[in-house]
Amino acid sequence: MSDAVDHGITVTEIAAMDQPIDVSPETTAAFVGRALRGPLNTPVLVTNFGEFRRRFGDVWSRSSLGPAVRQFFEHGGKQLYIVRVANNARGAMICLPASGSALVLRAVEPGSSEFIRAAVDYDGIDEEADASHFNLTLQRVNPGTGLVEDQELFRKVSYEEDAAKFVGDVLLTSTLARLEKPLPMHRPEPTVDGGGRFGSTYVDHAQAGTDGTELSDYDLIGSRKSRSGLFALEQVPNFDILYLPPPGKGTDTGPAAILAAELYCRERRAMLVVDPRAEWETPRQAVRGTRELGYASPNMLSYFPRIVQRRSDDIARPVGGAIAGLLCKQDRTYGPWQELDQQGLGLQRHLDPAVELDDADRRLLNRAGLNVIIDGTAGRCRVAGSVTMGRGSEGHRKFAKLPVRRMCLQIASAVSAATQWAVFEPSDKNLARRVRAQVLTYFYCLNDLGAFAHDRFVVECDSGVSDRVDSNEHGVAILLVFQPAACDESVSMTLHLTATGCRVGSAAFAPSVEDCA
Repeated sequence: MSDAVDHGITVTEIAAMDQPIDVSPETTAAFVGRALRGPLNTPVLVTNFGEFRRRFGDVWSRSSLGPAVRQFFEHGGKQLYIVRVANNARGAMICLPASGSALVLRAVEPGSSEFIRAAVDYDGIDEEADASHFNLTLQRVNPGTGLVEDQELFRKVSYEEDAAKFVGDVLLTSTLARLEKPLPMHRPEPTVDGGGRFGSTYVDHAQAGTDGTELSDYDLIGSRKSRSGLFALEQVPNFDILYLPPPGKGTDTGPAAILAAELYCRERRAMLVVDPRAEWETPRQAVRGTRELGYASPNMLSYFPRIVQRRSDDIARPVGGAIAGLLCKQDRTYGPWQELDQQGLGLQRHLDPAVELDDADRRLLNRAGLNVIIDGTAGRCRVAGSVTMGRGSEGHRKFAKLPVRRMCLQIASAVSAATQWAVFEPSDKNLARRVRAQVLTYFYCLNDLGAFAHDRFVVECDSGVSDRVDSNEHGVAILLVFQPAACDESVSMTLHLTATGCRVGSAAFAPSVEDCA
């Protein structure tokens, strides 16, 4: 059975009609992995490493997510979505006495470092006339500083299941705790200091949360139906780069998770950063291993070798987070149509390649679709090659170059998002002219930035032109033909816009740019 389900009414914001298309949007990355705390299967946007630490905890020896996030921001990344996943993790439990029974609460966010506490009082409630209602206060406390990070107050809630403000229903809006069964038989008692009426105190958890066990590939993949794992990114309108850090210490991200992530990136028009496996110690092992695993997609980007920390230890570590950060910095500084090997795009000075490569090794790896990390100037190693893993396929030949593939993905995403308004307008020739003018303006701006090899490109829209009888179901199709600066031939694509989204396909009979003025 398909995982596709109806999630009810979905509100999607689309760009206003005829608005200029942004030629330099901030590149956004997404990481999926294990963390000490934070919401599960919920994308959270962070813009610096401090935000990550406050929301998801510090660097954790049992997870590579924290180091990857730090690498990302150290190497120029600005916007990063974090999706926390876990395997059998459990939230802390609080028990509030209720005259022989108990009101049992369970923390929404699992983990051993998630500290929540609760307090009950009857302020503003007539205790004699009303024996069912109470006020509930929840707090999240930083385990390191003891400071309150979050607080929620629920006034005049009831322990009775059929009440209008049943505490179990009200807590469905809470980001801190949920009600657990068995339900209390009585109203919870006030949590007062020393039995007094005033000076309410808090009850800490009776059972600590747990961090769960090591992640599997299927924890990373998740489910489209429940929007878990990488499918939690369904809640994000757009991301450009996806990275799955190794799920645990001394382990590699499995091929099942990598291949599922590649399919999802193809669907979302994003690039997937893939780490070399720990056992690959030579270029030939890397080439052979890549082929055996079946990694051959233009939406995948990898590198060799891993890195070691200078004057530290000899442990070879993945650097996928740094690669994602460099891609974001490149887009902001040079544009995605440029080679990754640019001035100012080196790795941090304390990082060195784990394996020394000669020119023959570099050529071998590049032909196999692997970029190389080599020594650079000023004591900083750099990434050379700018290739995707789409090697060996005639259909992917044009997209073997990383700048070409990334530029095409950016154009498809930008144009489809900015022209979605056209689907809801009457289909006629005037609509076609408006769409064409909007996209042409965008192309002229890209050309001014040096994105194209020349200023001859084709932009056509079929809305209202072909007189199709099924035009309402067909939607709007936009034909684009252009030659990227890093490509020696033209690239053509067709964007099929409908009310449900955009499908990008190749144009088999596209006009030649040589015929353009």
